[in-house]
Amino acid sequence: MPELPEVEVVRRGLERWVAGRTVDAVEVLHPRAVRRHAGGGADFAARLAGETFAVPRRRGKYLWLPLAERDLSVLGHLGMSGQLLVQPEDAPDEKHLRIRIRFRDGAGTELRFVDQRTFGGLSLHESAADSEEGLPDVIAHIARDPLDPLFAEAAYHLALRAKRTTVKRALLDQSLISGVGNIYADEALWRARLHYERPTATLTRLRSVELLGHVRDVMNAALAVGGTSFDSLYVNVNGESGYFDRSLDAYGREDEPCRRCGTPMRRRPWMNRSSYFCPRCQRPGRIARAAS
Repeated sequence: MPELPEVEVVRRGLERWVAGRTVDAVEVLHPRAVRRHAGGGADFAARLAGETFAVPRRRGKYLWLPLAERDLSVLGHLGMSGQLLVQPEDAPDEKHLRIRIRFRDGAGTELRFVDQRTFGGLSLHESAADSEEGLPDVIAHIARDPLDPLFAEAAYHLALRAKRTTVKRALLDQSLISGVGNIYADEALWRARLHYERPTATLTRLRSVELLGHVRDVMNAALAVGGTSFDSLYVNVNGESGYFDRSLDAYGREDEPCRRCGTPMRRRPWMNRSSYFCPRCQRPGRIARAAS
C-alpha cells in the first residue's frame, strides 16, 4: 500500500492538473470502486457533476479532493494498486479503468481511477464538524503525520510511552502518527539503530525525537525521487514510477550486507508482513539496556 511519500506525490500532481477544474461528467465503470460511497455509483456521479475541485489535501496515507463550493470532499483510497491518472481524453482506456471524471474546460485531459485489485476506491464525504482543514468525517480519527507543521512532538512522545507496545507497532498506529507504513518504518528503525520489537516504554524522549527525525528524513528523501515503486502498480498522475527503492537501506535487503557494518540483513515475519533489520546494528537487548 502506498505510504505518505507516494500519496503526497500523487497529491502534488492532482494539485497541478485537477485543482480549479469543474466536473462535466463522471462514469463509474466498476461498482467496487465506489463501494465506500453510501449512495452507489449513480449517486456519486450525479453529485459530482458541475462541482469544482479545490486544492487536494492529504493526511498521512489519506488523500481527498475538496469541493470548492460545498462542505464535501472526494476521498481517494488507493489500496494496494489504485492509481489516479491524468490522461488525454483520447488515450486508450486502461485495462483496469474503474472511474472516469471529465471536465468542462476543454483542456483535453481527464482524471481516471485505475485499480487492478479493486481494493481502493473513491467516495464522497462531509467534512468533520471540528476540522478547519475540511478533513472528511470518516478519517477524523487519523493522527497528523510527521511532515505536518502542526504535528505535536511532545504529545507524541507521551502517547508513545503510554501505549505499552513495541516501537514498530507504534509507528504503524495511524491514531498515533499517520503516513508511516512497513517500508519507511523499517528504514527509520535501521537509521535509528532500533530493533522493531523494542518496547516503547523504554524510549527516552531524546530517543523518540531522534527516531521521529529519521522518519522525517527518510520520507523527505523518498519524496525527492517520487516515492518507492517496486512494480508498475504505484505511479504518479502521469504514470511515472518513483525511484526510492534504489536507496533503501533495510527493506527488501534480506541477506545483503548492512550498509553500516556489512552484516547480512535479516527478514522476519511480522504481523502478516516482514521486518528487515541488521542483527548487529539493531540488537534489541543491548540497545534497550543502553537507552534505559
